[in-house]
This record gives sequence, C-alpha cells and structure tokens, in this order.
Amino acid sequence: MQTIKAAVCRAFGEPLVIEDVQIAPPKTGEVEVTLDAVAICHSDISFASGAWGGHLPAVYGHEAAGIITSTGDAVGEFKVGDPVVVTLIRACGSCPSCAGGKPTICETPYDTVNGPLRTADGGPLEQAMACGAFAEKVVVSHRQIVKIPASMPKDVASLLSCGVITGVGAAVNAAGLRPGQDVVVIGAGGVGLNAIQGARIAGARRIVAVDMTEEKLAIANEFGATHGVLADQKAPWKAAYKALGGRGADAVLITVGAIPAYDQAPRYLGQGGKAIMIGMPHSGDMASYEPVVLAALGQGLVGSKMGDVVIQRDIPWMIDLYEQGRLKLDELISGRWSLSQINDAIEDTKTGSAKRNVVVFDRD
Repeated sequence: MQTIKAAVCRAFGEPLVIEDVQIAPPKTGEVEVTLDAVAICHSDISFASGAWGGHLPAVYGHEAAGIITSTGDAVGEFKVGDPVVVTLIRACGSCPSCAGGKPTICETPYDTVNGPLRTADGGPLEQAMACGAFAEKVVVSHRQIVKIPASMPKDVASLLSCGVITGVGAAVNAAGLRPGQDVVVIGAGGVGLNAIQGARIAGARRIVAVDMTEEKLAIANEFGATHGVLADQKAPWKAAYKALGGRGADAVLITVGAIPAYDQAPRYLGQGGKAIMIGMPHSGDMASYEPVVLAALGQGLVGSKMGDVVIQRDIPWMIDLYEQGRLKLDELISGRWSLSQINDAIEDTKTGSAKRNVVVFDRD
C-alpha cells in the first residue's frame, strides 16, 4: 500500500477534507495512474451532497488524466509511462451490454467500497464511480483508460473523460443526429456546450441553446449554437419554434438535472422527435409527461449514459477533431486550482458560471 493525498468526503454536504489515504497496487487487469489533472463535474457535487446516497467516507472525482506509473498483469497495450485519460466506464467487455456495444451500461458489478482505497488507518473508503480521482493517484481497470498524445496538455485531456464524451456522444450516438436536422439543447453548461459541439459536428441545421442567462447563451453561440432562448421567459418553446422555422426539433438534448427542464422538454419536440435524457436529477425526483401526445406524434424519450460511447473508439476520434481545431477543449476550462483549493473550485462550479474547473496536481 502507498500513502497519497486525497480529498475525502466524510459527511454529505460538508467540505471535502484533504488527508492521507492508502492505495493498493494494481491487480491483474489494472493500472496505476499518477494524475496530472482532474476536472470538477456536477455529478461529483451531487454525490458529495448526498443526492444519490452511497457509502462514506468516499473519494469522488472521475474526469482525469495522467501517466501510468505501475501495471498489473494482462493490461493489453498499456505500459508504464503512457499518458492516458481515466474514465468512470469500468466495462467487463463480455456481459450482454458490453458484447452488444454498450459498455457504458456494463452489467458486471464492481465493489467500489472494497476497491483499492483505504483510509489512513486501514478502514473502508469508497472509490466513487470506480475512479476516486480527487487524489494524487488512481488504480483502475485498463478498460477505463485511453492513450493520448504526449503533447496534449493533461488539463485539457481530462475533459474528454466525462463532460466532452457525454455531450458529444449524446448528440452523435444517442440522438443519432443526421445532417440537416434541427436540435434544441437545454442547458449551456459544460455538458451542454459539448452537446452543442456534437450537434454541430453531426451537421445539424439549426441548434437552439436554452439557458437562464444571456451570458451563457453567448458562450453557446461560440460553441456552435445558431440561436439562443432564455429559459425563464413564458413558454420558451414557442421562441424555439420560431428559431426553428415554425416547427419543433428533431432532437432535444436535456443536459441539466432540473425537473422543470425534463417537464418542458417534450414541448420543444417536433413530430417524430426524441428527447435525449442526459442530465441526472436527484434520486426520487419525478417528471411528468402526457403519454398520449408522445404516442400520437411518434415521439420518444431516450436515456443516454456517458454519451453511449465506446471510449476506445470515440476518444481517439475526438482527439483527432481537437487537433484539427474542430472540437473546442481549451476554451472549456474556466479555472485551474490546486488540490488544496478543491472546495473553492467546487463552490465556483456551483454558481453555474463555470464551464469546467480543473484541479491540477503539482508533481515536482
């Protein structure tokens, strides 16, 4: 066991505590990654607030990049020294979902409480989302990582681990957008901006961003939105219809976990359209729909976890787009923070004004 620094959640809704924790060496099929950067995702904040329950104490964080510093046996092509991104998609590769090309909904359970992490005194410590990346190092399955170019900045690369693949993947994979279709994206935060990018890359004709502030709508325009609609106006879907030439959208991408957004999403849809459910509401929250309308208009509701990506296929594609200048990543970073500042980074993220805050580790 090694001793590393980590930001530990010991009570839901309370600040994380920087403390020493223990991490086990990688087992067969696992690698140890010494991290250079981890981004703050709203899912981490929801977990730390108790929105979805879970074991405590816990180490959250799941959007990371670093260098492989140790490996177990049977890790395929990976070797010490490889720069990689680390995702939460711990897929077994052989269950029905994995075999069917859906690794994001792998059916093989993983015990996050009895994983590689322990408290300083040897007690149980949850490796949340199979990552536990609010820490100097992680030990994860080799199926959770993807190599990146050595020249790619790690803070930028870390964004590919969740927010980018979730948003772009939702547009390309879950929605299956085709050139010429019209799209509404509800929420212009980190995931929403990437959903907008995904719609642009897929060839959408019109992309309408819906958000609460003019500032975020302006940013959405920079990422590819063709129109913006303020969500707090009366019947915002009517403004979206006008922007779309008098009809509803072929796809509505719901990138926030707010129930009002889910309740309103079908109103933006055109005939035959589908709402892609991306944002994660709190456990127990309920949305309301009028099924007869969805049925009569041939509309659908589609869940999308992590953009339905296959990371070994989709992340290299997105890196290529980034290197061509067709996928914005650098522009997503709002601020860089140290591990000791993680609570400040979280509070800044809660304001809703940040695109993505990134914790950068000092490895000197």
